[in-house]
Amino acid sequence: MPASYDTLVEGALQLSPQDRARLAQTLLRSLDGESEEDPLEVERAWRDEIERRMADVRAGNSTGIPADEVFAKLRAKYG
Repeated sequence: MPASYDTLVEGALQLSPQDRARLAQTLLRSLDGESEEDPLEVERAWRDEIERRMADVRAGNSTGIPADEVFAKLRAKYG
């Protein structure tokens, strides 16, 4: 017999934050039909990309855009 929703939620809330995040990602993927990827690998890939971009900024190879400018453009585009 499958566990009830309340039982599943109660159990899930007792998991570590990392395991809850992995569970949430797995459930969302099951709705989207995405391929099964290790959430930790995805997180590492994003961290590596962030570090690469920050190194480019620090080396002067890239510049950022001020947040107020970005938000102004978004407000103009989307209201």
